Amino acid sequence: MTPGHLLALLGLGSLLATAHGYFVTIDAHAEECFFEKVTAGTKLGLAFEVAEGGFLDIDIKISGPDGKIIHEGERESNGRYTFPASMDGVYTYCFSNKMSTMTPKIVMFSLDVGEESKASPDAANTEEGWYAQNLPQPEWDMRNFSHSEWPRQFSTYTGDAGSSKMEDMIRELSAALSGVKHEQDYMEVRERIHRSINDNTNSRVVLWSVFEALVLVAMTVGQVYYLKQFFEVRRVV
Repeated sequence: MTPGHLLALLGLGSLLATAHGYFVTIDAHAEECFFEKVTAGTKLGLAFEVAEGGFLDIDIKISGPDGKIIHEGERESNGRYTFPASMDGVYTYCFSNKMSTMTPKIVMFSLDVGEESKASPDAANTEEGWYAQNLPQPEWDMRNFSHSEWPRQFSTYTGDAGSSKMEDMIRELSAALSGVKHEQDYMEVRERIHRSINDNTNSRVVLWSVFEALVLVAMTVGQVYYLKQFFEVRRVV
């Protein structure tokens, strides 16, 4: 495979699915909802991680256009959910921090919208669908055939099957890359939070060390002054 073909495949993979990453701060006793409008058959995905706040837990609820709850969880720190859209409409993702009394939560999450399924119930009735479902992969000795001698059905079958298989591989690659990107974003957030904690701790240690040094100097000066009074010669007039 040439570099040009590889770039074309990666470009096609970026078009097959889209992902949106967000950071949101949810205050105590608050709830934040996000919406995605899709058509039936579209593959939807949600991945989230509580980056900061309290015990790193959040309530999650996913509901469909008809108000039916698809998934609901309580006090979850992270999760990854994938499901196909059963109908056209707006799907709702809600994060709730109502169980917290005073601590806000920072949630990092991504919404993945896959390609709409184009599968048709009459696909098996077409000539290409029949060959794709009923014929095994033929084993031909290409040295004994010229391109003009290939059967029309063989060309149709191999072309459609190869294209479909490559699209499936590209979709899997796109999903894997989305997962890697999500993990990298999460690690970046955790590294930034830990670095902030380390810098804050280091600042406190430095300030405490300076305070201890000042106290030691003051005590030393006081002790010297106090002991000096014992060696002073007092004259009585």
